[in-house]
Amino acid sequence: MCAIAVRKGERDLVVGLDVGTTKIAALVGEYDADGHLSLIGYGQSPTNKGLRRGSVVDIDSTSRAIKRAIDAAGAMSNCEIGSVWVGVAGDHVISMDSKGMTGTAGREITQADINQVVQSAKAVKIPDGQQILYCEPQEFRIDGQDGIHKPQGMTGHRLEADVHIVTTATNNVQNIIKCVERCGLAVTGTVLDPIAAATAVLNEDEKELGVALIDIGGGTTDIAIFTRGALRYTTVLPIAGEQVTNDLAYGLTTPPAQAEEIKRKYADLRPLDDRSHSEEIEVPGVSGRPPRRISRDMMMRICRPRVEEILSYIQEAIRRSGYHEMINAGVVLTGGSAAMPGLVELTEDYLQMPTRLGLPQGISGNHEALKNPANATGIGLILHGRKAEMQNEFATPMDGQGEPMLQQLKRWFKDHF
Repeated sequence: MCAIAVRKGERDLVVGLDVGTTKIAALVGEYDADGHLSLIGYGQSPTNKGLRRGSVVDIDSTSRAIKRAIDAAGAMSNCEIGSVWVGVAGDHVISMDSKGMTGTAGREITQADINQVVQSAKAVKIPDGQQILYCEPQEFRIDGQDGIHKPQGMTGHRLEADVHIVTTATNNVQNIIKCVERCGLAVTGTVLDPIAAATAVLNEDEKELGVALIDIGGGTTDIAIFTRGALRYTTVLPIAGEQVTNDLAYGLTTPPAQAEEIKRKYADLRPLDDRSHSEEIEVPGVSGRPPRRISRDMMMRICRPRVEEILSYIQEAIRRSGYHEMINAGVVLTGGSAAMPGLVELTEDYLQMPTRLGLPQGISGNHEALKNPANATGIGLILHGRKAEMQNEFATPMDGQGEPMLQQLKRWFKDHF
């Protein structure tokens, strides 16, 4: 899964392409000799209805949006982008747990054994039309002894693993890759959006204690729950910030583009004081009709119920996961809609869990993109790509059952000879 986009001279560059429902963002990261990451290029473009709930519905429109974002990022970073690391999400994502087992004949356990036991866990029936997008071991057992996180170097006869598997619709991944390739780019790998976002905003202590990452984007809300240092639950909800915008468009009788702008400028879930309670907002009319003025309070009477509905779906998903009593570190909110003032406080009150805003970490630079939780996934894709490069891991984007056979053979020879 080498995510190197291009090398210009001695520059070490990695590109993440965040294909969201409402916008596409391309981010170029550069690593120095000490491994420090800086954001040197950024470009974004509206999707213009090319995607719906994370799935491509118009290949031409989506391809054009990708091209605009890539061109802008390439111009800013002064490089020619050749390949990208792509995020995948959508309400077609399914997660499940599986178990794997392999014999180790009482010898020292190698990385090849670990790879084998994970591969055996992947030999599980997945729904038709789905492919494995992500697979992570949660913990291992050696001869019945459980709670082992790093079995390499230990000795035993039987190695078992509990593994978390995430699948996605094969046709959706194919369509996204097709859009990228139409722009003259190669897809070096794909990763689940909430996993990428978690890489950028969560720390190891939170993952160990138990944390729920809530990524509220434009078309979907992604949820990833970690406990004891491993991913335990993943789901994608088909409701997010776009529904708030649509409510405003209908409720205020204004075009969706203007409703989105009003939401970004004026939506505030914090208690209104007397002054802001009566503050008036100009609302553009439709089809040449004159604008009119409404109170800010009226606007929030439209916004708030939808936001609370989104939180109710999140609450139900967390309860359904079975891990709600293990989320000791609370909730981390990220994604474009998470920036709405007062949402952190409202979420904390609604879910009765400590909540913080998740901004991208592990990267430097002065670009405004680093201050926006909407770019957590894009930064996480860069970090994922770098990690894959350092571990010398390569994978084909369309590999439905995990690691390509050629790479498995390479690993086996490396571990045994």
